[in-house]
Amino acid sequence: MTTSWSDRLQNYADLPANMDGLTMKKYRREPYHRIFVNRSLAMEKIKCFGFDMDYTLAVYKSPEYESLGFELTVERLVSIGYPQELLSFVYDPSFPTRGLVFDTMYGNLLKVDAYGNILVCVHGFNFLRGPEIRERYPNKFIQRDDTERFYILNTLFNLPETYLFACLGTLKEKTVENLEKYVVRDGKLPLLLSRMNEVAKVFLVTNSDYKYTDKIMTYLFDFPHGPKPGTSHRPWQSYFDLILVDARKPLFFGEGTVLRQVDTTTGRLKIGTYTGPLQHGIVYSGGSSDIVCDLLGAKGKDILYIGDHIFGDILKSKKRQGWRTFLVIPELAQELHVWTDKSCEGLLFYCLPQHLDSSSNERPDISTIQRRVKKVTHDMDMCYGMMGSLFRSGSRQTLFASQVMRYADLYAASFINLLYYPFSYLFRAAHVLVTEESVWPVNQEFLIKLQIKPPASC
Repeated sequence: MTTSWSDRLQNYADLPANMDGLTMKKYRREPYHRIFVNRSLAMEKIKCFGFDMDYTLAVYKSPEYESLGFELTVERLVSIGYPQELLSFVYDPSFPTRGLVFDTMYGNLLKVDAYGNILVCVHGFNFLRGPEIRERYPNKFIQRDDTERFYILNTLFNLPETYLFACLGTLKEKTVENLEKYVVRDGKLPLLLSRMNEVAKVFLVTNSDYKYTDKIMTYLFDFPHGPKPGTSHRPWQSYFDLILVDARKPLFFGEGTVLRQVDTTTGRLKIGTYTGPLQHGIVYSGGSSDIVCDLLGAKGKDILYIGDHIFGDILKSKKRQGWRTFLVIPELAQELHVWTDKSCEGLLFYCLPQHLDSSSNERPDISTIQRRVKKVTHDMDMCYGMMGSLFRSGSRQTLFASQVMRYADLYAASFINLLYYPFSYLFRAAHVLVTEESVWPVNQEFLIKLQIKPPASC
């Protein structure tokens, strides 16, 4: 099928190229509708779209859902002997963020970069200053490989440590008791999945059991009509070619578990291992990523897997199976808002020691600029929350940002943003010049037209 260039606009800032001497009208998608690219991906090569459920298809309302998890955690701690005073604590959504590292030795929360350098250190709600940090971490550096001491809080479930109650079932019971309060229902979901059904196979892989999955998914698709007004209602199962519950990710991306069928009437598992062909409308339990590929007749790079968990969904599916990956980062909406409003203030800070070399004895006074840099950095961080941006601390990228860039081919605030791109779209990552290539004087507008990002250099 031949597609026009207007349908295949490259993703680098969604700026149109000058193709065959024809200048196309400039076009930009709204920032909140954009999908961001780390590695180029041609949508027309994708044969299967895979989805996680929790925090992907099912978007939990914040801070209501985190507050529920926090309250259950506190109640559990008190019930096993912790002080009653804990019950007076109230969850503050402005404090926690993903990607922090918990130091079990000192009880500190650390914000670090990709190399283990400490960017922010907090003990309780007290932000430690440089000298205080160096008392505990002389080089302001940690060995992230020491997993017995350092624990990375990478998932949205980690915000109030609600994974404890996800395992016990308490959180899920409370969730289904009041779905309207805790779960977002988006009318665009059936429309997107129905369009995906027209061009590829669609599958669901969730760690949740069938009963919980069925209640959540039934609620998400509880509309009086089908994908569009005027069409008949469809059960949620009809949108998926393959449904897998009890997946036990990340084990699912390795050896996996036994594949069994689910009796959807009782929610119980049928006896014996399932070894037959794929049956539409059947719900399976367990399995592995290899089994998914066999049942769908797909290879690793034929699959675009969409999830929110950077370890359980994205890292493992990328490293072990070579699946293409789409990371859902709900916090990105706020990040884009702050960055759009405040980033221009950072344009003041270029390399100051110009026209100086090794013979220069005088050190320029940059104290005023340093104070201004510090203030702008602090002001921007406070716009994100008490722990600052999920992606940056000042000009330095966080550990979470480095993991996103390394393992996620695409990322966005919501997978619903796929509605705003044709399925023939080429998501194209910007070419990045090697640092030494930037010494040559190159016209910046020319680089933009070629979709090349010039590296920052002094």
